[in-house]
Amino acid sequence: MTPPPDATPALEFREVAKSFTLHLRGGARLPVIAGASLSVHPGECVVLGGPSGAGKSSLLKMAYGNYRCERGAILVRDGAERVDVVRAPPRRVLALRRSVISYVSQFLRVIPRVGAREVVAAAGREGGLTPDRAAARAAELLARLNLPERLWDLPPATFSGGEQQRVNIARGLIADRPLLLLDEPTASLDARNRAVVVELIRAKQAAGTALLGIFHDSDVREAVATRVVDVAGFRERHAA
Repeated sequence: MTPPPDATPALEFREVAKSFTLHLRGGARLPVIAGASLSVHPGECVVLGGPSGAGKSSLLKMAYGNYRCERGAILVRDGAERVDVVRAPPRRVLALRRSVISYVSQFLRVIPRVGAREVVAAAGREGGLTPDRAAARAAELLARLNLPERLWDLPPATFSGGEQQRVNIARGLIADRPLLLLDEPTASLDARNRAVVVELIRAKQAAGTALLGIFHDSDVREAVATRVVDVAGFRERHAA
């Protein structure tokens, strides 16, 4: 879907910069992102490209509020309001996570001893689903992602990497939030489940969700991307 020229982006980066301080190297600073500007509109799936270390995951983490942004602005649309994640107080960022932003990371971090179905359903309830609808939707997603039903009430810490990632994907996709961040969601999946994830992403796009993601699997990237943005190019243009 190509957004109309006057459409307000769901997510916008404006001249964003980020570096890391290497405390074990005498406080040396390592620039990662410089001058990053891009927008993501409803119905788009913008894919971040570039080599390892270019700052792709850092951009996602800054948009979610996990990483501090040193310069620039990151604007997230929340209804009629545009919230700058860089300057918003922590409570406002947490509110965005409850109602606006979903994030599928490369790693599943959950409370020990909580079963997979409840992990997913809890994310649905937090996203505004009723308890009954959250439980039903959790079961639908776990089944669609081919997680055996015998595992649904077991804690995901006991699962394989691929099984954990399927729980992670279900948790990130269960609520209908307007913005979805995806950090290599298919990295540990087989071809069958990668195809399911592609279908789920396309359904989110069709429903008007704005997606920003990293996909190292070229087949998945080509299947879902409305456009690819070279993250390394930001730093090169900024240096020039």
